[in-house]
Amino acid sequence: MELGSHAGSTTLLHMLHVSRHASGNRVFAVVYLTAIVALLHHHARSLLLHSTNFASFFVSVCLLISDLVLAFLWITTESFRMRPVHRNEFPKNIEKVLSKSEFPALDVFICTADLHKEPPMSVVNTALSVMAYDYPTEKVSVYVSDDGGSALTLFAFMEAAKFASHWLPFCRENNIVERSPDAYFPAATGTHCSISETQNLKTMYESLKVKVENAVERGKVGDENITLESQRQAFAKWTHEFTRREHPCVIQVILDKSRDKDTSGHVMPNLIYVSREKSRTSIHHFKAASSIGYHDQCTSSPDLRLRHVLQRSSNTNSSSLLLLDPQLQRKLGYIQFPQRFHGINKNDIYACEFKHLFFINPVGMDGLQGTSYVGTGCFFSRRAFFGGPSALVPPELPQLGPYTIVNKPIQSPEVLELAHRVAGCNYEDHTQWGFKIGVRYGSLVEDYFTGYCLQSEGWRSIFCNPERAAFYGDAPISLVDALSQTKRWAIGLLEVAFSKYCPVTYGTRAMGFLMGLSYAHYAFWPFWSIPITIYAFLPQIALLNGLTIFPKVSEPYFILYVFLFIGAYGQDLLDFVVAGGTVQRWWSDQRMWLIRGLSCFFFGSIEYFVKSLGIWSHGFNVTSKVVDEEQSKRYKQGVFEFGVQSPMFVPLTMAALTNLAAFVWGILMVLRGSNLEGLFVQMFIAGFGVLNCRPVYRGLLVRTDKGGIPTKTTWLSIFLVFALVGSSNLFF
Repeated sequence: MELGSHAGSTTLLHMLHVSRHASGNRVFAVVYLTAIVALLHHHARSLLLHSTNFASFFVSVCLLISDLVLAFLWITTESFRMRPVHRNEFPKNIEKVLSKSEFPALDVFICTADLHKEPPMSVVNTALSVMAYDYPTEKVSVYVSDDGGSALTLFAFMEAAKFASHWLPFCRENNIVERSPDAYFPAATGTHCSISETQNLKTMYESLKVKVENAVERGKVGDENITLESQRQAFAKWTHEFTRREHPCVIQVILDKSRDKDTSGHVMPNLIYVSREKSRTSIHHFKAASSIGYHDQCTSSPDLRLRHVLQRSSNTNSSSLLLLDPQLQRKLGYIQFPQRFHGINKNDIYACEFKHLFFINPVGMDGLQGTSYVGTGCFFSRRAFFGGPSALVPPELPQLGPYTIVNKPIQSPEVLELAHRVAGCNYEDHTQWGFKIGVRYGSLVEDYFTGYCLQSEGWRSIFCNPERAAFYGDAPISLVDALSQTKRWAIGLLEVAFSKYCPVTYGTRAMGFLMGLSYAHYAFWPFWSIPITIYAFLPQIALLNGLTIFPKVSEPYFILYVFLFIGAYGQDLLDFVVAGGTVQRWWSDQRMWLIRGLSCFFFGSIEYFVKSLGIWSHGFNVTSKVVDEEQSKRYKQGVFEFGVQSPMFVPLTMAALTNLAAFVWGILMVLRGSNLEGLFVQMFIAGFGVLNCRPVYRGLLVRTDKGGIPTKTTWLSIFLVFALVGSSNLFF
């Protein structure tokens, strides 16, 4: 057990202990690895035995490749189980050793890219929840990074700033926990404050909401909504030549803590809108917050970075006390909180909770050198963006240094001039930004790549998982949105896997063997598509052609297959339940793992390799946060939403049809006198596939609503299945 306290104080701030499952995990890993070696030996023997029969030899090669990939990914998974740790923080103790004036300054980055997929009011609620932190407001600066460059988003925040002057004192005086208005008002009961006060504030919020949504519906900010000359000057930048892909830099200080106060007389946090310059001739088309340089000139915050805050948040005291712990301070680069989501249905049918990514794996990485950065709910030490703990990389502009304190007013000409300069679309050219300083370019998953690079430089991180959720976001409620998001991740992860920064080589040298394997697990995540695709089709096609490819029930190697299957699934289920999940959600999680392997991982891998050949490049896609009422109703009922034409649904539908045909054909063969002992494994795999494909069958045969599988997808899948099975008859 490790304890942490503030320098010069015996007050306990946090403690750490190794999970009691660590020893059991290590023993099981040795046993399971032995079983894997035995299976690979069996495959090697099969290759020798079937070397003269092309069909059998081909099947043996495919199974060997599949199981080699599974073995590699299992080994990388085990790195998370070698030393899982749990931390307990005591944020209430921080005020015993730290005055409010000593709290670290807090810069908060809220990113948005498309107002049609991320409605401005959703982003506004994010900002309001952050501004209402239980934290000294004079220490908070909120930056809205708008990659879409929308005047409507700026207008929404200008109006939100007026509401914030009432909302912040309301939250502070009544100790409100739900500090996102959209989350608070539906559940407000008046317990902590008067009903009339709550109702008045709710009326103000509804007025704000109507005003913003009306402007979005019209597609422009009307003259009647512009009341100040400063606002008119700001909106004048949106000319007819202003487009999402080509526009000048826009920096607008909406709230300035040196002048703006709320209705109770307290200072307001800084609120700055930023949209980086864009040009079709520029090589930089990353999200606006991918480079932090232009924010540095507008702030005097030396300590904290927080990106992508979503929806609801608790106080930041846990992060403050960890960053101020002298035992951690020198090498602590960032503190990662888990991401939780609003509105996930009972069984989480799309596995949007990502239990492994956000809860299970970070606990394992925290026991090594620290968890990865997942792009949201993360506090950064400003120093971490300027090179390793012992190697400072000086920026080209001294004013942007990690220890620079900006003493000039935030709206002074000097500050704004330099801010506009570093917000230019070509500022990174021939500079260190995005490569050795700041958030790192080079991958669509800049969050994963940034955390990986920081830890390779020697920074460590901490996983902080308080009992009360720190951050909430919105999860996709349609299958195509969920898969599209993961496909983008797959492309970005492969960009890292096949670069000079490959975790298997570069990562293991820089961070150690287990940490390198942990990052390799994510980098090669899309490779799950290889074994999943093979096992989704090959055993079933062989069964349809009467070919036995697995050991009989009476043979010793059958027990080996049973152990490997039950061991992998059993350990995964145990991890999931111990982390607070349910059996029903675990089933959804493993089903979505299979679905992703046949869709987004498969197509993401293809798109990456095609892109690598220079044939085609795919842009950044934003997951839609817009909710359709009928779609939302079906999601709450646990019904899968297909509904749209997508190539990713074709292999999924093909697998569902192939598994069903193989399972039925296997039953018919047994009824006709075939030996079940030899067909059992293939029938089990086909039956397991059928069980997992229930939502697909429902989308094919039962659904009459708009969320069913499109007819074109169905007929294309049927045609391809017949073509695949027909050609296999010639092959086998």
